[in-house]
Amino acid sequence: MANRRFEVFELRQVLVRMRLGESDRDLSKAGLIGRKKAGEIRRMALDKGWLNAASPMPTDDEIASIKAGKSRKTKGSQVLPFADLVSKWSANGITGTAIFSKLQRDHGFTGSYESVKRFLAALPRPPKATMILNFKVAEAAQVDFGSGPMLLDPVSGRVRKSWVFVMTLCFSRHQYIEFVFDQKIETWLKCHRHAFEAFGGVPGKILIDNLKSGITNACYHDPLAQRSYMDYAEGYGFIIAACPPHDPQKKGIVESGVKFVKRGFIPLREFRDIHDANRQAREWCVGEAGNRIHGTTRQRPLTHFIEAEKAFLKPLPDLPPELAIWTKATLHPDCHIMFEYCRYSAPHVLIGKDLWLRVTITMVEIYHEHSLVASHPRTATPGKPATVPDHLPPNAVAFLMKTPQWCMELARRIGPYCGQLIEDLLTDRVMERLRGAQGILSLSDKFGSSRLEAACHRAFDHGVRTRKGILRILEHGLDVNYAAESKSEEVSRLYAGNSVYCRDSKTLMN
Repeated sequence: MANRRFEVFELRQVLVRMRLGESDRDLSKAGLIGRKKAGEIRRMALDKGWLNAASPMPTDDEIASIKAGKSRKTKGSQVLPFADLVSKWSANGITGTAIFSKLQRDHGFTGSYESVKRFLAALPRPPKATMILNFKVAEAAQVDFGSGPMLLDPVSGRVRKSWVFVMTLCFSRHQYIEFVFDQKIETWLKCHRHAFEAFGGVPGKILIDNLKSGITNACYHDPLAQRSYMDYAEGYGFIIAACPPHDPQKKGIVESGVKFVKRGFIPLREFRDIHDANRQAREWCVGEAGNRIHGTTRQRPLTHFIEAEKAFLKPLPDLPPELAIWTKATLHPDCHIMFEYCRYSAPHVLIGKDLWLRVTITMVEIYHEHSLVASHPRTATPGKPATVPDHLPPNAVAFLMKTPQWCMELARRIGPYCGQLIEDLLTDRVMERLRGAQGILSLSDKFGSSRLEAACHRAFDHGVRTRKGILRILEHGLDVNYAAESKSEEVSRLYAGNSVYCRDSKTLMN
């Protein structure tokens, strides 16, 4: 009874019975008011002379002053010296904890946080007024995601968390719902297409919340929509209307629609997988949900939609807009950008710059300042690069072109010793020596193929297998006349001994 709020007519009845001589105990037994509260009112009434039966009864305004006296008093509060500051901060939406900390930090406040709370609670607050948003036929639809049940994903075979996409036409209240496993841009756009196809047309405006799939920068005055969503809106011919941040009442129709789905459709149903859930959802929208009497319109949503709204929706385009995702990415030093763990090349002169990616089901297009700079087939293999050689810097292109096969073919054209030396390098079982082979072959550009072959001959005979060693042979001219000298040395070695005919069988057969 102590915390009960009394209306004026109840207080008037208490005063009437007090004027008739009833005691506080009598009033308490009658259940009208507690003895403590009755005592407070009796004292106030005696001071004002209201209990004198010969005097007229007080007016409702005078009795209301008793009711107003119940409000929490702040007289003697330690916050009173800072009342103006605290009232101003509270009006600006600053929390009680922040106000308490500020008072302690900068104003030497020694009171408790509870005293600040009591003072804030006693401040008069203007009521928050709202207004009913009325929509014309086919003018708008409201869209939102809600939490869905755990559903089986037929692709992965796992039970996953789902989300329910809800689009509600504001005029007829007819709904489209679809269960999905994520809220990605691609999923967001697909659900819009499915909803428009289910309605057989497009509303003039789509009211959305500030989810990342639709709005990149939530702002009260200047919200910024996703580039992908803007292209889609242009293709279908609807306008994007973003609600102000933290103001879900602006799309209360779909908010109620999501609650209706979560409370009226999902409970007490069994779903084999997500496909079965969506099949049941479609049947429910045109069945139970579509034929109920709506609490606001007092119409059946499906009937209202067919008879009054469907014909006024914008017609679907002959060719649906391509489902394309726009996203920004930075070109890495390896001349590739990353999208969904797949790499796509772009010209090396754009390294470090932010590029726009337009991603469709089949293609990935890369733009720089509205100019198309690269185009690739979309790959589904994570980590696999899609590389155009012309996008790489010249030194990288040269390295990629000089494959082991290329090195072996060029070495054999230079000569047998060069071919054998390069083959030994490329067949090393311990080290990968492709760059060494490329470096040796590049010496032919400066010294010529014949000198390189002679240098490889000398290097081969002396066990040299490095570019540094072969370069030293060439720089010191040790390759000049080496073939003739090595031939004479071999002949003198072959004919050394007691007989001039002493030759081994290998030499003899040559």
